[in-house]
Amino acid sequence: MRKEDCFYLGKVVSKYSFKGEVLVKLDTDEPEIYENMESVFVSLGNNLVPFFIDRCRLHKSNLLRIDFEEVKDEPTADKLIGAELYLPLTLLPPLSGNKFYFHEVIGFTMMDEVHGDIGVIKAINDSASQELFEVDKNGKELLVPISDEIITKVDRKTKTIHVNTPEGLVDLYLNS
Repeated sequence: MRKEDCFYLGKVVSKYSFKGEVLVKLDTDEPEIYENMESVFVSLGNNLVPFFIDRCRLHKSNLLRIDFEEVKDEPTADKLIGAELYLPLTLLPPLSGNKFYFHEVIGFTMMDEVHGDIGVIKAINDSASQELFEVDKNGKELLVPISDEIITKVDRKTKTIHVNTPEGLVDLYLNS
């Protein structure tokens, strides 16, 4: 399995017990749908390694307590701390309307109500407090906030996201 064919589920943040259980901080709005998993891919080095699960359950809000079949002691669990977990993209529930997965909109055209075609989405920047579309328009990069107030329509058929950007935002990038 390749990372490109998977989505990031979360990261092992600590051990939970002396029996090798670990706590995973999930990157999801719906942690409860991952309570009954049978396996995950763990990123070890440059490889995704399948790990089978004996038992997993929610622990507090968005932490998942996992008991892996292959991990039954603290030293083995220690080696997993900081490891990222992945699942195949095929397991993502389909979204509709204006909801979307970040990976799904890469390559979509962005249409602004005032300026028309303002470029192609090249990436999503989610490292700051405000998530941003990184849009390329003839070699110029535009940063457009990802916000329900700005996104007016996600059209999967035409691979287009329609937006109503704040006044002056597009001009700031294209007229500089």
